[in-house]
Amino acid sequence: MLTSAKWRDGQTLPLPPGERVGVRGMRGGASWDWLRPAFSVFARLLERFSPSPRPSPRGGEGDSGGVGTVTLVGAGPGDPDLLTVAAVKALAAAEVVLYDALVGDGILDLAHPGAERICVGKRSGRHSLPQGEINALIAFHAQRGKRVVRLKGGDPMVFGRAGEEIEHLDGLGIPVRIIPGITAALGCAASTGLSLTKRGVSRAVTFVTAHGRDGERFEPDWARLADPQGTLAIYMGREQARAVGQGLTGAGLPAKTPVLAVENGCRHDERRYWTTLGEMAEQGVAAGKGPTLLLVGEALRPRHAVNEMVGTADSVDLRALGDLAQRFDHD
Repeated sequence: MLTSAKWRDGQTLPLPPGERVGVRGMRGGASWDWLRPAFSVFARLLERFSPSPRPSPRGGEGDSGGVGTVTLVGAGPGDPDLLTVAAVKALAAAEVVLYDALVGDGILDLAHPGAERICVGKRSGRHSLPQGEINALIAFHAQRGKRVVRLKGGDPMVFGRAGEEIEHLDGLGIPVRIIPGITAALGCAASTGLSLTKRGVSRAVTFVTAHGRDGERFEPDWARLADPQGTLAIYMGREQARAVGQGLTGAGLPAKTPVLAVENGCRHDERRYWTTLGEMAEQGVAAGKGPTLLLVGEALRPRHAVNEMVGTADSVDLRALGDLAQRFDHD
């Protein structure tokens, strides 16, 4: 029976008082694929016949009448070392873990070996579950009295559909706790040594997602986004890179504005691709198939200049060139 969680270097972290994990679970896989059609019917029935909304004891305070709890946990950009202590404790105490496919390698290893693990995100050859089914699956396990962790890449509250899950669970009176994580834009900024703001150059940072609902067109307000005194962080931007370049230059941003595409940010296979808005409008970005974040703005220019001097776009370690970069950054 588990009474503590461990970091990878062996340091022990006590669990909250009264927390114990002693269940035996089964991993998601072929059995889940076999059960999925039946669960889809269950999810629709649950949505239709859910009881009237009632207040949820946020954070799990007090008596929940035998109902389990749900914790939405931010898994960060991929590196297990970037998890919060609270996230590690929640994983160690979880009896059921529902995780996205973008959760980094090694993070699931921090969950108790007996916890049931269910992948609800996209994998090779398979599509993710519809959000309604994910909501119902979370509620199903919580109503069995389980401690449920919904593990999401990055931060749950940034393009993570956390609001939809919280609203559904609140309506059922299921306690919900949120543990933040490092969102991709901030993780990639740290990994590449880039400040997203700079006095006199960039006074705002805007997060935009290039991925909408199925069939939804990517048509943001380009005039509002084309702020020459701001930095854009565009999530899941690889497939929309040409549209981004065309939209922003068409709205007035200079074609020479620096762009950095970061693929698999904060992971061992992270890759970086420098370009400009004008080039991206014509050619897109040369990133691979991994999740790709686009950073756009003049705050990137000092590092862009270093890259041009070195002449290697995707292999140079920009963190090792900090002294050289400072020659271009007098702020």
